[in-house]
Amino acid sequence: MRPEIKKPELLSPAGDMERLEMALHYGADAVYLAGQQYGMRASAGNFSPDELKTAIELAHSAGRRVYVTCNTLPREDELAALPEFLESLDAICADALIIADLGVLAMAKRHAPHVPVHISTQFGVVNSAAANMLCDMGAKRVVLARELSMDELASIRAHTPRELELEVFVHGAMCVSFSGRCLLSNYMTGRDANRGQCAQPCRWKYRLVEEKRPGEYFEIGEDGGTYILNSRDMCMIEHIPELIAAGADSLKIEGRMKSAYYAAAVTNAYRHAVDEAAEGVPLSEAWRREVFMLSHREYSTGFFFGEPGQYYGGTMYSAGADVCAVVEGAAPGGMFRLTQRNRFSTGDSLELLSPDRPPVPFRAGKMLDASGLEISCAPHPMMEFFMPLPDGAARLSIVRKIRE
Repeated sequence: MRPEIKKPELLSPAGDMERLEMALHYGADAVYLAGQQYGMRASAGNFSPDELKTAIELAHSAGRRVYVTCNTLPREDELAALPEFLESLDAICADALIIADLGVLAMAKRHAPHVPVHISTQFGVVNSAAANMLCDMGAKRVVLARELSMDELASIRAHTPRELELEVFVHGAMCVSFSGRCLLSNYMTGRDANRGQCAQPCRWKYRLVEEKRPGEYFEIGEDGGTYILNSRDMCMIEHIPELIAAGADSLKIEGRMKSAYYAAAVTNAYRHAVDEAAEGVPLSEAWRREVFMLSHREYSTGFFFGEPGQYYGGTMYSAGADVCAVVEGAAPGGMFRLTQRNRFSTGDSLELLSPDRPPVPFRAGKMLDASGLEISCAPHPMMEFFMPLPDGAARLSIVRKIRE
């Protein structure tokens, strides 16, 4: 008999309410999100106090969890409002606070005593001594630095108490700086990365300028590549069994600023990958393919199996598919009501993405507008229209078009 494998938590990003609903619908065990203060993604939609309460109620009604980021490094003048924010999260029963600052940790213990604490990857935990110290200080979980190898993860697990949970990133953008502690954005633009305002200068194209030749720009690399700081994206979907064996308790997907479609599709792929790994079956080709359908830079396995290397070719994303529409519900006559996201036409080859199976290919049939008139395409963003879909379509199913 095969020994039982502890299935790790799948933790997905939720930049706003639509992305939260998609992540939950497509299989996230928990989501992480931010209020309008103290989160590391100031440009994400984020959640008002009322939306935070609604989000937590929605997740709890589905038996899922919500972790609220409080992982900026607040300056002195930002501390005064923090107790009220922490107390509000305690009152609405947040499932955890993600914290990067020891002072904030101490304040959380006073002002949100019922909310468990997770130590952010911004803290830079790379060894068991730090993890054990944080555990002694009351942390329930440590989000390990992304710069660790698989062997280091296993060693930290072996030298920390079992009740201390270990979380690792498994998919998404990576930072050129150690654990995100970057000063480039602040220095070059005045936008502080450690307070959620990163301008991402590591993605910019650089050339060399000689002091006495202003306006003359020279390539830095022999092959013309000048994106010298640009990181690859991480993708560990083929290595879930190794992560489980090394002792990861939670697998985290990056991307609070990415689309609702991204939140749905990446969560769906990793949901199936985690379930298959826990069952001891090989990863299905459908889910390996799925991560390449998503918008991404060139993939790597992060630092888990050695240096990931930089990608000097550019900062453009590539994707194998574009979202066309989201299903809002069933309609009479075998039709479904959808809202359009990108233009497509009758006869186009499409795929239907649903949580319970691999993507289903089909061809776009007859489409009707909201008044019942037949149309050949859905040309306007958020336009409501009707069309037949394959069996199994339901609310929040996604229709997408494969790129040629």
